[in-house]
Amino acid sequence: MGALPGAGLPEGEAKARAVREMFDTIAPRYDLINRIITFGLDRRWRRTTVDALALAQGSTVLDVACGTGDLCIDLGSRAYLPVGIDLSIGMLTHARTSAPLVQTDALAMPFPAASFDGAVSGFALRNVVAWGSLFTELARVVRPGGRISLLDVDSPANPVLRVGHSMYFGHVVPRIGSLLSDRDAYRYLPKSVAYLPPAETTLSLLRDAGFVDTRRQLLSGGITQLITATRSPT
Repeated sequence: MGALPGAGLPEGEAKARAVREMFDTIAPRYDLINRIITFGLDRRWRRTTVDALALAQGSTVLDVACGTGDLCIDLGSRAYLPVGIDLSIGMLTHARTSAPLVQTDALAMPFPAASFDGAVSGFALRNVVAWGSLFTELARVVRPGGRISLLDVDSPANPVLRVGHSMYFGHVVPRIGSLLSDRDAYRYLPKSVAYLPPAETTLSLLRDAGFVDTRRQLLSGGITQLITATRSPT
């Protein structure tokens, strides 16, 4: 699976390769384990992500790192027209959506400028090699005035919740992963929170890329975060 922890968190091309191999490996039981380790809350978080787009019915929406297509399904249920991309062929092979899917790198998407009315992602940001490059690419493929809604993990600000959250995702989740899927992958996923930059850095990178109305919302006591923004009209 490449250079995954405990050899330390990989960077650059090594990170991209390790992430792709990891998701290829865990794809068959990815959805099942998500439901178990989040107690089903992942469904609520994705619905909130889609609601935050606030686009007209029939809008075309890109799902970045779509995995097995959960967000594509939610987008379709709200009368959006989803298109999914993912680096992992294993995840796309196990996809349960009828939306068009493309295997590609989110940092170099094969779409013309302003191809989409909006974009979403679910738990993908910490697996991207370069956030600034991703936001620049999203600004290119999302039309002026379009919306993005990006969901990922976070750590609660409350000290008691933060300790409990750390123990659960640092110790319980890897054990569940070991029993049902791949131990190394589910050791990596909790540690990958370290890739996330500070909130203001994230919003600043979005503004630099060409987004306005940048916002960050904490969900479920701060164990997840939702980042939204509008593509600048100019």
